[in-house]
Amino acid sequence: MTDKLTGDARTQAIAGLDGWTDVDGRDAISKTFQFKDFNAAFGFMTRTALVAEKMDHHPEWFNVYNRVEVTLATHDAGGVTQKDIDLAAFMDGAAG
Repeated sequence: MTDKLTGDARTQAIAGLDGWTDVDGRDAISKTFQFKDFNAAFGFMTRTALVAEKMDHHPEWFNVYNRVEVTLATHDAGGVTQKDIDLAAFMDGAAG
C-alpha cells in the first residue's frame, strides 16, 4: 500500500501541480479540464486511462462534451498519495 501524504509533504506536492485543489470534506484533489470539443476530451480520457491502468490507479471522473471533471484519491490509503500526484501530473501534460 502507498502511504497517504500529510502535512508539508502533501502541501508541497499539490503546490507543484497546475490548478489542482483540495476537495471539501474529503482527502482528495480535483480539477476540471476544458477542451475544444468532445473528441479532444475523449482523447485525453483515453490517454489517461491507458496510463492509469498501468499504474493500477484509476481516477474518478465525469465527462460532458468538452469538459472532464477529475477527482483523485487513493482509496486504500484513505487520501492523497504520491500515486495521485503522479497521475495528476500526467493528466496536466496530456491536456496540453
